[in-house]
Amino acid sequence: MLQDHVLIAKPDGTIVELIHRDEAADSVEAFRGIISPGFINCHCHLELSHMKGHIPKNTGLVDFVLKVVNERHYSEAEILAAIEAAETEMKQNGIVAVGDICNNALTIPQKMKGRLRYYNFIEASGFPPAVAAVRFKRASDIYDMYAVFMSSNAIVPHAPYSVSPELFRRINAFPSSRVLSIHNQETSAEDELFETGAGDLTRLYERMNIDISFFQPSGKSSLQTYLPYLDKAITLLLVHNVHTSEKDLSFLKYQAATYKLQPFFCLCPNANLYISNQLPDINKLLAHDCAVVLGTDSLASNDQLSILEEMKTISRHFPELPLASQLAWATSNGARALQMEAELGSFSAGKKPGIVLIERVKGLQLQADSSSRRLL
Repeated sequence: MLQDHVLIAKPDGTIVELIHRDEAADSVEAFRGIISPGFINCHCHLELSHMKGHIPKNTGLVDFVLKVVNERHYSEAEILAAIEAAETEMKQNGIVAVGDICNNALTIPQKMKGRLRYYNFIEASGFPPAVAAVRFKRASDIYDMYAVFMSSNAIVPHAPYSVSPELFRRINAFPSSRVLSIHNQETSAEDELFETGAGDLTRLYERMNIDISFFQPSGKSSLQTYLPYLDKAITLLLVHNVHTSEKDLSFLKYQAATYKLQPFFCLCPNANLYISNQLPDINKLLAHDCAVVLGTDSLASNDQLSILEEMKTISRHFPELPLASQLAWATSNGARALQMEAELGSFSAGKKPGIVLIERVKGLQLQADSSSRRLL
């Protein structure tokens, strides 16, 4: 972080240069706080914004998923109004781009307004192998709707416990799915399922009347089981990572080198606390030189859509992590993960990254009342 410097930008937000204060004219507008490039929200479910406050906290993942699946059906008018309000909240909080999970086309009208940049991750799910063809066709139909209006789109797997090997193969073979996102090891039950065939996720299948008699556990963790199916991806956003182990990280490092894959670990700490009151071991990720980015998840699993609030939660639980590192996760790393680094993520000349002011910061430490707002 630079002090005693002045950022020069055009009225449309294009960065001209960053110069020392002594070189600047007298008509400099000064702010108290930290000036940052706009934040990148690498994981969101904008389409679930109407479920804010609907699901109780600390239910655990299985009961949370059951609530989302069975109780997400509101009127279209309510859903569209909530989508607009949620996008406005993100923009006001300094978010300029979003990696958004899509299971339908309801967010398209709002996204077409061009207020934020989006990478649309069209989610495919279906654990029984028999439904792979029809589920992929549904996802590709939704993909085609987004592709009419936006260029950054991919078909992605929902989670290891909801995607069959057959569906993984179809996703991997889809030409436009080179930037992928997957909910990874959000619960210990995920690894238990793949290692032993038991655990709480079996209750999810029972409640949803899904016959998994076909399933044979691999005897390995979920990440070690599914990652070889995604050998054509160039970028992979691993979301949540609450139960990712040392062995998983070593396995991923080998796979990434073999297949020239760039993995990013997307942290959504407020959602993790909301659903299961657990957090990933961030220091373990950093010890393995993992590239970290940040996300908000959805208003179904979060009280707000604010990257700064995610950073404040990380700072409370991991006070040794420097603010500069978190700002890199929230800006330049996020822009690279969503393939938007040519325009966003840093104050490089010619970019239009957005300009955000972080206020009420003490000694380069976030405070409980620290806030962020978009300046440009």
